[in-house]
Amino acid sequence: MSNKIFDFINLHNGEEDKSKVLENVFNNISFRGSNLWILACAIIIASVGLNVNSTAVIIGAMLISPLMGPIVGAGFALGTYDFALLKKSMKNLIIATVVSLLVSAVYFYLSPFKDVQSELLARTAPNIYDVLIAFFGGLVGVIAITRVEKGNPIPGVAIATALMPPLCTAGYGIATFNLSYFAGAFYLYSINCFFICIATFFVVKYLKYPAANFKNIRYTRQIRTGITALIFIMIIPSFYLAYRLWNEKAYTKTVENFINAEFVNNGYMVIYKKINYNSNPRKVELALLNRSLSENEIEAYNRILTNMGATNTELSFRQNDDNLKAEILSEINKKENTISEKDVAINHLRIELDKYKLSDSTFLKELNILFPSVSNISIGKIEQYPNTDSARMQCIMLYQAPQKIEEEKLRSWLQERLNTQNVVLVKQ
Repeated sequence: MSNKIFDFINLHNGEEDKSKVLENVFNNISFRGSNLWILACAIIIASVGLNVNSTAVIIGAMLISPLMGPIVGAGFALGTYDFALLKKSMKNLIIATVVSLLVSAVYFYLSPFKDVQSELLARTAPNIYDVLIAFFGGLVGVIAITRVEKGNPIPGVAIATALMPPLCTAGYGIATFNLSYFAGAFYLYSINCFFICIATFFVVKYLKYPAANFKNIRYTRQIRTGITALIFIMIIPSFYLAYRLWNEKAYTKTVENFINAEFVNNGYMVIYKKINYNSNPRKVELALLNRSLSENEIEAYNRILTNMGATNTELSFRQNDDNLKAEILSEINKKENTISEKDVAINHLRIELDKYKLSDSTFLKELNILFPSVSNISIGKIEQYPNTDSARMQCIMLYQAPQKIEEEKLRSWLQERLNTQNVVLVKQ
């Protein structure tokens, strides 16, 4: 029974002749003639796809890219201790990498469209999952290469391991002088290259490909030690990036829950939102369509956000800001939001109207506690023109009281509470 199970999963079944596989691998290493032209075309296609944010175009570039050749060749070279093959593979991989970076950098430098699209951003923050994709994608690729019937895994491997897009994204980082984009994208490319190579090495050793010349024990130990060290060098930063990504997603979710609970569920439309996780302290900027907040309310919302778990965060609101409309429209264009310019115009009018009303929800509660006999309160702001050159805001309060109250005390409290010295009391 165990023999039947082993035969069922045995990779030697359907295996191609080893000499033919090695010949095919050797022929796909070099970047000369047609391979170089195919590489150049793939670079341009991938760069255009990233530039216009087209997933279909990017997938097309992955399918025609010949970058897998020297990487698989390096894996075969390590597995068979063929150092001449390893040298040739690494040389051609370096040539392909440099050519790809230069061509993509030139394209993005000349392109009039330099906005950062989602497809570009997706290649700038690698994590541990990219390691898993590269390793298992590499396993599938080399298994398919060693079969008599190649089947259809090769196109899927080209898409899954995605060598060309991060390399072109690194070129974008060079063209725009953005070091963080270059570093993140090139690190993702390096992860893919290394773990495809490692996967190839494991399959070659499992299938027992013969050594090129002779098996030197000293070289064998050096290769194993070197591979182990490189795995740790590549994988440890990936765990750190995965941890940061998880923390950032958890933080963003907390902020979204806060916004929904405090504003959206209460009928207030959030028309502007900006979350900066990497600043210190972290910053959250919001703008509401139909509400203006006082300093006390903003402080209260900051405490609520901190209590919900978003520590070291500064929450601020864009209010009475002349540049808000332009920034909102810019965000609309970038994120293809559904808020129309009409909504922004309405918001601008609401902001203008908010200048003339008091929208502090705690004001009346405090007033009733301090002056319980005061009722039928009407309060608002008007513009006063003491001369033709300037205007100033005046706060007027209409009220009823069954008995005489200390108007000076009420006026003093209003001046302090409303942060203005221009208060007029009118008893009805």
